Amino acid sequence: MPAALTPQQFRVDLAELLYQEPEEVDLDDNPVGAGLDSLRVVTLVERWQEYGIDVSFIDLAELPSFQRWWHLLDERQRARQEAGHHGDV
Repeated sequence: MPAALTPQQFRVDLAELLYQEPEEVDLDDNPVGAGLDSLRVVTLVERWQEYGIDVSFIDLAELPSFQRWWHLLDERQRARQEAGHHGDV
């Protein structure tokens, strides 16, 4: 299983595509208003899927802020980790 996506790595990933430093990313920003186009969102989706997180472009497009993105990613990541632990005997 790949390493978990952390809040810090989430910020780094966003900052890279927003051409900002991680600490400059405002998690209350609207992704489109912050400058993310659909191609960049797809890039992020693919990157986060590499962590084993089940997320799609549509999932993110429906959410109004980076903070909401993080909550969705974290929730799905935790659900995957819990499902993995239930399979351990």
